[in-house]
Formats: sequence, structure tokens, C-alpha cells
Amino acid sequence: MSEAFVRRLGHAFRDPALLRQALTHRSFGIPHNERLEFVGDAVLNCVVARALFARYPDTAEGDLSRTRASLVNRDTLARVARNVDLGAAILLGEGELRSGGADRSSILADALEAVFGAVFVDAGYDAAQRVIDTAYGELLTDADPGVLAKDPKTRLQEWLQGRKVSVPDYAVTGTRGEAHAQQFDVECRIPALGVVTSGAGTSRRIAEQEAAAAALALLESKEPRRHG
Repeated sequence: MSEAFVRRLGHAFRDPALLRQALTHRSFGIPHNERLEFVGDAVLNCVVARALFARYPDTAEGDLSRTRASLVNRDTLARVARNVDLGAAILLGEGELRSGGADRSSILADALEAVFGAVFVDAGYDAAQRVIDTAYGELLTDADPGVLAKDPKTRLQEWLQGRKVSVPDYAVTGTRGEAHAQQFDVECRIPALGVVTSGAGTSRRIAEQEAAAAALALLESKEPRRHG
């Protein structure tokens, strides 16, 4: 097991077999990580819900739920997993290795949940909370329901409408991979502003959201210079 990954995780396992299981994809062998993933999903949702509940006492339940969903979805989990270099520690079968499974969002997200579950089984809730807080970092401490409760496409549309600019067009520019692991490439086009950004994901919806997030980030980064 990667000592570097264990250091990044910040938890010394009393039972190292739990961590090995959490990092074992079903393509590698048994015991694999799906049962620990089940536990980790519940623990992660609880930790995030508790953090949001404490930090935003005046925020309505619906906005809290949508904010939590944005923090625990597959794309965010995969982003966190990449930040801690989880892919280098996952045990995969030869087929998954050859097909790039170590960087596949679904595999990374599931493995990260399994790791959280393994920490919980090994040392309880407080230890799992510390590991989740460390792994998420600013994604959790800076979570803002006013932003995260709305998806990127909605926020981009509101940004454009507030400036009387037409809503963007989204176009699929390509698909890649086999049917069970297909990736969609999408462009977000805002002709009036000369903006074209791209996104990719395992569905058209996910790819559109990624492209919209890129467009919004670009526009927001330019706005102070334009009005300054």
C-alpha cells in the first residue's frame, strides 16, 4: 500500500486490511470495496450535512440538500480523489488498468467513498470526519449554498440574463470510449461575447454542466478588468 497516500489521508489504520479492501476494485479480486463504499456514502452524507447545518443556520432545507448533493456527487468525489492521488493507490484488474480505470471518475468516486467507509469502520465517526474534512479542504469549508444550490448552467444563465445577453448554445462535439464508459464532449457557445468553452462527462448533461462552469469562470475572471 502506498505510504504516501496514507500520509495524505491522515489516518493510521489499526486494521490495514480495511484500507486495502477500500482500494480494491472488483476487477482485481475479493474482498473488493463495494460494501465499504456503501458505508462511506452514508458517512460522507452525514459529515457534509452536519457541516452545512452548523455553518448556515438560516438556510432552508431544500438549499442545504442541493448544496450537499453538489458536494457528494461523482464529479466532486472524483475531483477530491485526484487531489489526494487516489488513482495511484487503487488495485485494478488488468483490463481496467489498460482502459484507464485508474483515472475514471466512477472508479475514483467509489473508491474514495470506500476509503471514508473504511476509516469509519476502523476508528469511528470522529476519525472519518477528520479525514473527510482534510480531503475536501476548501471545497467544504468554503461551500456556499447561495452558489452550490444552483447548478452551473442555471448560474451561467442568470449571469447572462442579468447583463441582457442571450442564453448560451450547447453542442455535442464528439463521443469517445466504449458503450459502458462513454464520454461526451460538449461546447458551450456564447456568440455575443465571443466565448466558447468545452466540457466532458459520462453523460451529455454532465458535459454541459462542466462547459457551463468553465464559461462562467471565464466570464467572472474577465469582468473586473472590463469594468475596472
